[in-house]
Amino acid sequence: MSGKFAAALRAVLLITWAIPSSALVVERQTPAKSGAYTFYGCQTEATNARALSGKSTAYDTMTVESCASDCAAYTYFGLEYGRECYCGNSFGTGSVSAPVSDCSFGCGGNSTEKCGAGNRLSVYSKGAGSGTSSSTKSGTTGTSAPTSTTQPSGPGPQKTGLPAGWVYSGCMQDNIPSKENANTQISVFPYKLADSTTNTATSCITQCQKFGFNAAGLEYGSQCFCGDVQNIKVASAPTTSTNPNDPQAFTYSAPPATYDDSQCNAACSGNANYYCGSGNRLTYYTWTTSPVKFNFPTGSAAGSYSLLIGGVVVPLITNQAITGKVTFVEKSGTGEPNGTGAYELDLSQINNFQNAWRQMTGLKTDVFCAAGLTLPDKAGRQITVGGWSGQSNYGIRLYWPDGSAGVKGQNQWTEDPTNLQLQVPRWYPSAMIMANGSILVVGGEIGQNAAEQPNLEILPRPAGGNTTVYLDFLQRTAPFNLYPFIMVVPSGIFILYYNEARILDEKTFATIKTLPNLPGAVNDPTGGRTYQLQGSMVALPQYAPFTDPIGVLACGGSTSGASYSIDNCVSTVPEAANPAWTIERMPSRRVMPCMAGLPDGTYLIANGGQHGVAGFGLAGAPNYNAVLYDPTKPVNQRMSVMANTTVARLYHSEAIVLLDGRVMISGSDPTGDYNQPANSFPEEYRVEVFSPPYLLSGLARPTFTITNKDWKYGSAITFTSSVTGVKVSLLGSVGSTHGNSMGQRTLFPAVTCSGTSCTVTTPPNAHVCPPGWYMMFVLNGPTPSVGQFVRIGGDPAGLGNWPKLTGFALPGV
Repeated sequence: MSGKFAAALRAVLLITWAIPSSALVVERQTPAKSGAYTFYGCQTEATNARALSGKSTAYDTMTVESCASDCAAYTYFGLEYGRECYCGNSFGTGSVSAPVSDCSFGCGGNSTEKCGAGNRLSVYSKGAGSGTSSSTKSGTTGTSAPTSTTQPSGPGPQKTGLPAGWVYSGCMQDNIPSKENANTQISVFPYKLADSTTNTATSCITQCQKFGFNAAGLEYGSQCFCGDVQNIKVASAPTTSTNPNDPQAFTYSAPPATYDDSQCNAACSGNANYYCGSGNRLTYYTWTTSPVKFNFPTGSAAGSYSLLIGGVVVPLITNQAITGKVTFVEKSGTGEPNGTGAYELDLSQINNFQNAWRQMTGLKTDVFCAAGLTLPDKAGRQITVGGWSGQSNYGIRLYWPDGSAGVKGQNQWTEDPTNLQLQVPRWYPSAMIMANGSILVVGGEIGQNAAEQPNLEILPRPAGGNTTVYLDFLQRTAPFNLYPFIMVVPSGIFILYYNEARILDEKTFATIKTLPNLPGAVNDPTGGRTYQLQGSMVALPQYAPFTDPIGVLACGGSTSGASYSIDNCVSTVPEAANPAWTIERMPSRRVMPCMAGLPDGTYLIANGGQHGVAGFGLAGAPNYNAVLYDPTKPVNQRMSVMANTTVARLYHSEAIVLLDGRVMISGSDPTGDYNQPANSFPEEYRVEVFSPPYLLSGLARPTFTITNKDWKYGSAITFTSSVTGVKVSLLGSVGSTHGNSMGQRTLFPAVTCSGTSCTVTTPPNAHVCPPGWYMMFVLNGPTPSVGQFVRIGGDPAGLGNWPKLTGFALPGV
């Protein structure tokens, strides 16, 4: 996405946010009662978020009464589109009053009742008289927090009635003059929350605690700041960054001074009985019992980065083929002169550069920002769909992997732009193998920086005319929902886009469940996780007997306005009765991260920047650090700060797990030009690997022998292991691009052994384990064997017989 487009988009958003709610003239209708609720008014949705984000339900028999019941635990409930119900305790930023006549849709279960409209909510609130006001209300933001019932003897900082574990820590200087530049001032805490008329110590602390920060500061009576105690030291330390766009870069300054409580004497806007700082004075609090603990392993326990090989390509999509070789495809205009845009790397020939690389042919259209997958057919063919412009937008390209270790393949990519096309143009789409074996393609744009493509389609194309399915939620959340994260779940298809998520019926693609909105940044709820605010998402491990619902983890991203890279991960179980997002701090900010699931069930978080958004020239401050996420540890103690690289991996970087258990790190095309603009980061050809601790422990790796590599669901497969007491993990074959690991899955099936003769029970069905190719690893403790590819679930959609066109070799089924 171009910088010009992004700048224009942000200008539009800023203009939208700047419209005061008091400028809107609204009408009220006579209050209506619904049990303990009273009609509040007609309300708009929030800016790029839900107005009410606590809980949601949707069904065709919706009534005011049923929504009230669904939201019994909340202060407000609102009805929208006649069939959707949303709950919350406060309104999201930008939600404002609208004329009551705008809320004109009849409720699905009672047409005499009004249930909002498009982008309009019929809102009810607890208590009487809420709807009688003739004044205009403005949207509010943040989470309601209890205020102290203990009043001080006189005005002063709140010291009692604080959330558990928090203590008052004093009155401290803010906006510290820099020693290097008298005109530069340093803020002690990095995150400033929007000015509020309800600012109190408890409300500020509650928000900071929710996002894992152990310090909170209040200033000017109406400002809240979040950070860590360590920020007090960092603010007076020399910078280690020379990038002026790095929000964490500080010049040397004097340590912040502390003052008598009387100098923090501005009344809190939310409770005038207490003081909340003053001009350049912070009333600050610390969380003495914070559970957030990052691990800092040293030596081999921190893993290591190393150069794998010098490259010949700036890859856009990487994928390890079932032959063990790795394929790279690149967009037009990058790479070496006269390049073909397609290459294959033989990992067995790393020490022989000429033998290691094979330049391939056959790409006729541009794969720039396409989607990529491994198909479940017998040959494990690879596919890319979509692309940049013109015919490329419709592109469908196939490759049948061949050759073996040390033996170059002969097959090439195959494409017929005339006779094999997507139904509609797609730039930045996502793709997935469905439970029935078909290929699902979702979203994208109609060419470069053009309109949203708010629909999905199936490959092979069903009979008939246009069989695309319109998705209103993609239309509504454009343009920050590109490369949506999609995966099969037992009840259907989970999709995460921008800062929303839902489950779709796998046959009709209607919404069967809407999840609460994802939390964003501590100071900005508009943070998103999909392109252009690019984060990354993975499915969390599934364990035999596979009766527990699957979890998801999304990390990093950015905000739609100020482009704050997000420093947290959020996780949930989408199919839980009332799913909620758990927030976990990351050790640093990260936009454009990549996540790779490892054989031992942990996840490597790598690549990306600490500021900006995805796109050419729109992010900086490379994040050179790797983080290991272990979901078996307690929440807020799952992240270990691992080794650093020296290579900037920004836009268009990738990470995939190899069969030898290492993570291949490649790519970076942050500007689109090697030399311009000056001081930019170059297109990156070097290919690295990250070796996790399990490869550096000195322990011997197990080996295994298996003959049956084509598995049916729920069957018993025998293999021989070099050691006893082993586990087995299965990792889905991944196509990596833009932080989206298409095909990712981590499963631990049941294993029984008698000595070194073992039997693995395969996953039970396609909703637990979608049909396709998986890397099988045998583990002795955390140490994995070298993996082998197995196919699970066959080819139920008969993709091996598609497409029946001249020039395409077909493996059959």
